[in-house]
Amino acid sequence: MKPVRFHDEAKAEIAHETLYYNSISKALAEQFVKAVENAVALASEFPGMGTTYKYGTRRFYPRKFPFSVVYLERADEIYVLALAPFARKPGYWRTRRTGG
Repeated sequence: MKPVRFHDEAKAEIAHETLYYNSISKALAEQFVKAVENAVALASEFPGMGTTYKYGTRRFYPRKFPFSVVYLERADEIYVLALAPFARKPGYWRTRRTGG
């Protein structure tokens, strides 16, 4: 299991979506957070299982939510670049790869 580090903008995306789902239902927000946590845990434990994606990244999909957790597998960590909504332009987060 590799340690996980989040890009600041990925953290902000998760927080933003959590607030959105909380405005609908606290239970829905909790389901969202759990789904994202599970996707990140899978990336940490089985980094190579994530679907290959753009720019050398991989991604896992939180169950029942229209997002993907986009990450880079580095030698010493999993670096989460984005919580990318399906409806947003693919690869908008690409400049984040060099950060951190």
